[in-house]
Amino acid sequence: MSVEFSEEHEALRKVVADFVGAEVLPNALGWDERGEFPLPQVLELGQLGLFGMIFPEAYGGGGGDFTSLCIAVEELAKGDSSLAITLSAGVGLGANPIYQFGNEEQKQRWLPDLCAGRALGGFGLTEPDGGSDAGATRTRVDRHGERFLLNGTKAYITNSGTPITSLVTVTARGDEGVSSFIVPSGTPGFTVEPAYKKLGWHASDTHPLSLVDVELGQEALLGDPGRGFAQFLAILDDGRISIAALALGLAEACLRESLAYAANRNAFGGPIARYQAISFKCADMEVAIQASRLLVYRAAWLKDHGRPFKREAAVAKLYATEAAVSIARDATQIFGGAGFIEESPVARYYRDAKILEIGEGTSEVQRLVIARSLGLPTS
Repeated sequence: MSVEFSEEHEALRKVVADFVGAEVLPNALGWDERGEFPLPQVLELGQLGLFGMIFPEAYGGGGGDFTSLCIAVEELAKGDSSLAITLSAGVGLGANPIYQFGNEEQKQRWLPDLCAGRALGGFGLTEPDGGSDAGATRTRVDRHGERFLLNGTKAYITNSGTPITSLVTVTARGDEGVSSFIVPSGTPGFTVEPAYKKLGWHASDTHPLSLVDVELGQEALLGDPGRGFAQFLAILDDGRISIAALALGLAEACLRESLAYAANRNAFGGPIARYQAISFKCADMEVAIQASRLLVYRAAWLKDHGRPFKREAAVAKLYATEAAVSIARDATQIFGGAGFIEESPVARYYRDAKILEIGEGTSEVQRLVIARSLGLPTS
């Protein structure tokens, strides 16, 4: 594979970078402090075509590749991880299940608005007692002829309660195994509970969901009955590359801020950048960033070329997210006391980084996936 990006990729990168400079960096601190979902900017991402970039033009998409999504997420994360995860989840977890497993009627109904960024979708896999053990789904579906009745609870669901959320896809266990369903917003018995108070990603929308006697028709069944768990796991393979790209962007932002601060902060008669204790931290950041970039875009390249990528997605996600947490910690250390103040950008990056080792499969799950791919026995 080539590590070079096409002219189209670089043009996309510039468009998103310009958007970040004009709309994100000046506002990210305020969004974080207020816990504000940046709806105008999300809608603008839709107008730029970012929510539909990987989907066919027949559904309102741009017909682009997965590398393009990773570039957009990486650039957004250089400004604000909350906005980056809104795009990443909106594409990979909101629209992608319908594109991958929906029938033509479902695609025609839901994808045009999702691709245009006029609507968002959530991905209801995780439950209070089923995180890494996602197969332990307790949400129940009972079938009554051509109708389905769902009861259960979902936890930590991104983009599930925004003003433009149109649906959440959920898994539920029934007599045929675990199946997946499209639950439109506003369906009777489907309740979006109050938003979580999170350590980071303050401008991202995240809620618990409850389903009490939620009645759905045959048109809500997504894919084949009993295949919901396998379908959702396949969606997570894609999402892991995107999360790795988000981690890469956050790490690059930490290095950017560290270099600027070290050049301008004076101690002991000169800028702290001249001391190896600081310069070596920055050098190690650059090494980890370059390694992360190669892993992220190799996994994306494999996906774009129709080759197996499950292990590479896990490797990229594991390495890039753990690197981002380490880099954010070192950036905070470089800033010293100033890094512990919320007005400092690295304080926000530090808080935002931790979830990257958890969402879309924890670091422990990634190691399990990698170990299995090596043929090792696992419990």
